[in-house]
Amino acid sequence: MATGQGSTEPSVQAAGLIRGLGLKEAIAANVVEMVGIGPFITIPFLISAMNGPQALLGWLVGAVLAVCDGLVWAELGAAMPGAGGSYVYLREAYNPKRMGQLMGFLFVWMILFTAPLSAATGGVGFAEYLRYFFPSLSHMETVGVAIMVVALVTAMVYRDIKTVGHLSFWLMLVVLSTIVWVIVSGVFKLKLSLLTDFPPHAFSITRPFILGLGSASLIAIYGYGGYNNVCYLGAEVKEPSRNIPRAVILSIIVVAILYFFMTVSIIGVVPWRAAAASQHVVSDFMELIYGHWAAQVITVLILGAAFASIFALMLGLSRIPYAAAVEGQFFRVFARLHPKGHFPTVSILTLGTLSAFFCFFNLENIIQVLMVIQVIILFLAQILAVTLVRRYRKDIQRPFQMWFYPLPSIAAAILWLLVLVSTGWKMVAIGVATLGVGVGLYFLRARAKRQWPFATQNS
Repeated sequence: MATGQGSTEPSVQAAGLIRGLGLKEAIAANVVEMVGIGPFITIPFLISAMNGPQALLGWLVGAVLAVCDGLVWAELGAAMPGAGGSYVYLREAYNPKRMGQLMGFLFVWMILFTAPLSAATGGVGFAEYLRYFFPSLSHMETVGVAIMVVALVTAMVYRDIKTVGHLSFWLMLVVLSTIVWVIVSGVFKLKLSLLTDFPPHAFSITRPFILGLGSASLIAIYGYGGYNNVCYLGAEVKEPSRNIPRAVILSIIVVAILYFFMTVSIIGVVPWRAAAASQHVVSDFMELIYGHWAAQVITVLILGAAFASIFALMLGLSRIPYAAAVEGQFFRVFARLHPKGHFPTVSILTLGTLSAFFCFFNLENIIQVLMVIQVIILFLAQILAVTLVRRYRKDIQRPFQMWFYPLPSIAAAILWLLVLVSTGWKMVAIGVATLGVGVGLYFLRARAKRQWPFATQNS
């Protein structure tokens, strides 16, 4: 067991989780969740946000945000490599005997929304892309396909971590092969005139440009989402003080390079106006280059990538209710482990069931809500958590420290606020309301259980 663990780690580790993920498997768990179906369905949205090839700036700004925020995750993940990730970080940073109890509760509250909705997004995206083969699929048939995908993923995650880790690596190879094929195919057909087909005043620093860049960055960071997945598996990672930071940063770099050059290849072959209007832009791209057979093959690979991302998401986030239950801050039934495989059974089955329910929602309508809820409840709070740990928790060793502190924290906060503002006041209101309801539920529960701030004696 690595040094530099937080004060909660021994109790969690003693509960029976196995450190079975090496660096290779940790990176794989991140990459398969980061890629998935995201870039294949969001590239048209990215182009539309900025109306031209300059939309590539969205991937660059998103990558900068991901790296800055990734350094936050890397420092906290290396210092407190316990099951549950942010649940542990927020609770410890904000004082586990006081406000940390509220922050831990709010994080689990958030997961009850974001984990099932994120998995459902992958399931619905899978079903929508399947329409390339079956364009006559009705809405309810599409929902049925999404539910079946989520159910199958739940069954696959319902097993021991070593088997899951090896499966993640092979799924990552499928994902990377798909993107590399797209990039290599476009290199030999790329037209510079299409890449430089900028509309008038494309780079004028105006309000529409800034809001467009914010929207493009929101789409991009959605595509990068998953670089923190390994942090939720902290209690199951070998040498976590070294492998967690490496997995976070390396996965961002790999995926950023792939996304950027894949978009370059597509815009260099498919005129950006046509790409922005396409529902199957990668399939259309491959059909232009090779013909219908290639479009069919790439569609199959994209469906595989979508499936893999749901798998990685369910694997990581299912550990969070478990960790909270082990610490007595969530329903105790979620602390149950499988007697042989040592994985959290109730947590996996609960998130799987809720994911199937949320498959009835529309894909496009939940992406912004997902991001807004996470920014308001988690990302901004966690950026502050790094400073709180450095100043007030000297007992927590930090084997990895973010580079050039506090600049990455400040940059991440500014960029998250830019993303938040670009979504509009209605989306922000949904996020604030979700936060408010969570705070209210915490105080009701705390009063019943005599926890902070209703405890008889507060320390």
